[in-house]
Amino acid sequence: QGQFVESGGALVQPGGSLRLSCVVSGFNVRYQFMNWYRQAPGKERELVAGISTGGRAMDYADSVKGRFTISRDNANQAIYLQMNNLRPEDTAIYYCNTLGATEPWGQGTQVTVSE
Repeated sequence: QGQFVESGGALVQPGGSLRLSCVVSGFNVRYQFMNWYRQAPGKERELVAGISTGGRAMDYADSVKGRFTISRDNANQAIYLQMNNLRPEDTAIYYCNTLGATEPWGQGTQVTVSE
């Protein structure tokens, strides 16, 4: 059973940047395609970005392409999300998880983009 601990969220102004981190335990992350998801108030959870096991292939939701970058450090069981040029519509709780969305989810980290 995996455990996910997300951190790095904060209140930022539009145009600002944040770097989210996710530390994984309970399984060897190097064998898993990993994703970042987010859930905004009143909306369903959505996929934001994904990264292959070796970190060579990444995929992004259209809404974040060119602004967000996903990366990983398999040796340290960590997944990262660099978020630049943040917009109010990026406000959400951000979670990391496997491609198959393993239960239980972590608590997530709150990102709020506002003046």
